[in-house]
Amino acid sequence: MPVTDESIVIPAPQEEIFDYLHDPAHTPEYDATILTSELDDDGPIHVGSRFGGKARIIGRTFDWKVEVIEDTRPTKMALKSVEGQIDFTSTYTLTPEVGGTRVRYHVDSGAGLGGVFGRVGDALVAKAYARQVRANLATLSEILTDHGKERG
Repeated sequence: MPVTDESIVIPAPQEEIFDYLHDPAHTPEYDATILTSELDDDGPIHVGSRFGGKARIIGRTFDWKVEVIEDTRPTKMALKSVEGQIDFTSTYTLTPEVGGTRVRYHVDSGAGLGGVFGRVGDALVAKAYARQVRANLATLSEILTDHGKERG
């Protein structure tokens, strides 16, 4: 059961980070695996909202759709896949910390990556995905740090 659990401290207020993450249109800006992401209906996002798009992982492109299963501003947002080739649950948890906000991203891929890459491949893909998540969080930090400079 591959699990990815990574975090970073971003020098920005918790509410600002949550609001940025809460908009699916922003996801392709910081997550290099997401090609497109859009809300299925008109906002605001709430538990039960769905959004989807296309992702590319290790050269394979997938359609995906998630449902918001937890939405507690400004501390937590959790999503569960409802359509697509990979079964997963992902959670963003935001906690105030000296110097900013700790953003923790946790993904549980259920019973592997659905055999999409084969059982041996799943372990390699999970390791590569963990590296990608760290890079995505660094990009998120850069975006929000630059946004804070523009605001200040």
